[in-house]
Amino acid sequence: MRSLRELYRIGRGPSSSHTMAPAHAAEEFARLYPQAVKYRAVLYGSLAQTGRGHGTDCAVAESLGGGAEIVFSDGTDIPHPNTMDLFALDGNGQVIGARRVLSTGGGAFCFLGESEHVSEVYPQRTLAEIAELCRQNGRRLYEYAEAREGRALRVYMQAVWKQMKETIRAGLCTEGELPGGLHVLRRAPLLFRKNMSGETEIGRENRLISAYAFAAAEQNAGGGIVVTAPTCGSCGVVPAVLLYMQERCGFSDERICAALETAGIFGNIIKTNASISGAECGCQAEIGTACCMAAAALCELHECSLACIECAAEMAVEHHLGLTCDPVGGYVQIPCIERNAMAALDAVNVFSLSRIFGEKHKVGFDLAVGAMYETGKDLSSAYRETAKGGLAKLYSVKK
Repeated sequence: MRSLRELYRIGRGPSSSHTMAPAHAAEEFARLYPQAVKYRAVLYGSLAQTGRGHGTDCAVAESLGGGAEIVFSDGTDIPHPNTMDLFALDGNGQVIGARRVLSTGGGAFCFLGESEHVSEVYPQRTLAEIAELCRQNGRRLYEYAEAREGRALRVYMQAVWKQMKETIRAGLCTEGELPGGLHVLRRAPLLFRKNMSGETEIGRENRLISAYAFAAAEQNAGGGIVVTAPTCGSCGVVPAVLLYMQERCGFSDERICAALETAGIFGNIIKTNASISGAECGCQAEIGTACCMAAAALCELHECSLACIECAAEMAVEHHLGLTCDPVGGYVQIPCIERNAMAALDAVNVFSLSRIFGEKHKVGFDLAVGAMYETGKDLSSAYRETAKGGLAKLYSVKK
């Protein structure tokens, strides 16, 4: 598996697969062919079907220098749902260079036929392998991660946590309508400020966690700076629960960073053995993974056993199986923003359950990941980030 720094990426929303990765790929392509007079990008699959809503065309054109031609193709014979062809042209319009790009989820990309520009730093690929190693060495999961990646990992996690908090704080004080034409109002400030008559302690907890998740997700939808956890579209889940728990229980930033590293192990396993791409496996791959990571992080904060951490992570995956990816208009707004809040609340619930019966759970995490991948592949393409099914098909956008 690859570095956790490849899972937690800091960048601009609204989509890690549709905005962040294509933009980075286009930048690298332009560096390969600086002599080109013009560039052309052809978008396929989900990149073509929801690219305008995600701003793919604008992000790629800007990365190629602003004068690029962007083509939306309905071609279906492609190796991955997020595929893009890039062409470098000379003054006569002749092609002098070309690359096919696969946006593989969470902001990662590769040029077809070439490996992604990252190295494998974890020889283990499953939780079973990692757990056995941790038990042999008496290590917690975050200690295993730091043993593989060194002190640089913790330094990076400090930057990740700082950005997560900044994203939430920005979202809590930004009001108005999100861009795109769906007329979705930012609701995080209202959730945060709302004084509910007779509000119970658990009601306040749910409201604040939801407000934090809305804040990060709305910043993403508005093109703000976020951290993929594991994607832009699911960026609100992990920071929401961690910030709330830090404020409630006084956990230090260092404890939060350890929890992020633990969460990253689970996200990495899913990314390696299944997918974190909504276009490939539906929203279960994004929100389901985010919920899993948040639940594992909460368990680590409270120093739960490895069995309890696995139980919480597995339940989070299991109970999001089959979740469709059906963004209305191709925008990461409806139902994406609310799903961040619901998944954050789910993470708290499975964390609580795992502390009660986590030592005796039946289904292993690796099995649940396998089920996620099979389920994602069985989903109709209409429910995998194409905006052709579900809410995206039935909801009428009001002009």
